[in-house]
Amino acid sequence: MAGTLRRVASGAMKLLAVCQADEPGGAELGLLRLLRRLSSRGWDVTLTTPSGGSLARSGYPWMSLDVGGLNAGEGARAVASWPRTRLLGRRHDVIYLNGTVAGRLLPALRGMRTVLHVHDVVSRVPRHWQGASVVLADSEAVADRLEGLDPHVVYCPVELDPPDVAPPWVVGDGPVVGFVGRIEPRKGVMDLVAAAPAIRASGARVVIVGGDPYEPDSRYLAQVRASADVEQAGWIDDAAGLMRSLDVLVAPSHQEPFGTVLAEAMAVGTPVVATRVGGMAEVVEDGVTGRLVEPGDPEALAAAVSEVLSRRLEMGEAARAHARRFGADAYADRVEELIRP
Repeated sequence: MAGTLRRVASGAMKLLAVCQADEPGGAELGLLRLLRRLSSRGWDVTLTTPSGGSLARSGYPWMSLDVGGLNAGEGARAVASWPRTRLLGRRHDVIYLNGTVAGRLLPALRGMRTVLHVHDVVSRVPRHWQGASVVLADSEAVADRLEGLDPHVVYCPVELDPPDVAPPWVVGDGPVVGFVGRIEPRKGVMDLVAAAPAIRASGARVVIVGGDPYEPDSRYLAQVRASADVEQAGWIDDAAGLMRSLDVLVAPSHQEPFGTVLAEAMAVGTPVVATRVGGMAEVVEDGVTGRLVEPGDPEALAAAVSEVLSRRLEMGEAARAHARRFGADAYADRVEELIRP
């Protein structure tokens, strides 16, 4: 009844979106794409982050709410936030907990309409997650690990027509094969580096676009940067539009809950080569929109790139059509129906 009264009084559904980070990663970018559409449909959105950052300046009313970090013992900070969480929760119709760390707040929100969005392939399901009114999952691979819950697979949203982004490499002859994203061991970037000589032998260029914004001095990043077999570029914001400048996008991850970068590339007609891990096989139709290979196999990676280059136009058209199911408008339709009280 109280929720109904708030909606009548304000004329809008009130949503509190709780982020577990101050700076946007893939989960946060997907949330922002959702919030833009909910706002345009009349939702009244408030955003929280632990302490500020660029997310606090994303255009929504903002509040600080600490959910703790990933290190041992940091969950105590979330427990300390429970009184403030209860107070904020009572002012909203829906509390959207964007990520498993934000899920630490669920015990404080009993009796309220809560959404827990799980973006990771988890190894265990805490008992308090059962208190969520709705559980969303980025892929079947994520949902399969949520034993005891009833998750809804919504995938991840992409913009189907992103603005162009100028390529950060010198435009030259030959097709361009590239990786775009965070450079860390889980992403398997060194497998592409190892495959680069064979790819270059076919006349293609190999570019690595990205960095590690969380660990700028990581040894893995330094190892990738030391390679002379690939062209290097730093981090690019709003890189979805950059995909148009690639002939093939390669995602050689060793573990991936979904693979938004694949859907972004496919949306602009760029075929892909990816590994058969996590949710990536749910994004790529092997042999139609790109190729899937086993992780950790540079030789197979190079062979798949060669095949996709030879079928670039055919696979690119199929990729664009296939990616429409990940469009942000359709995504907002799915999620709004699930989370609305």
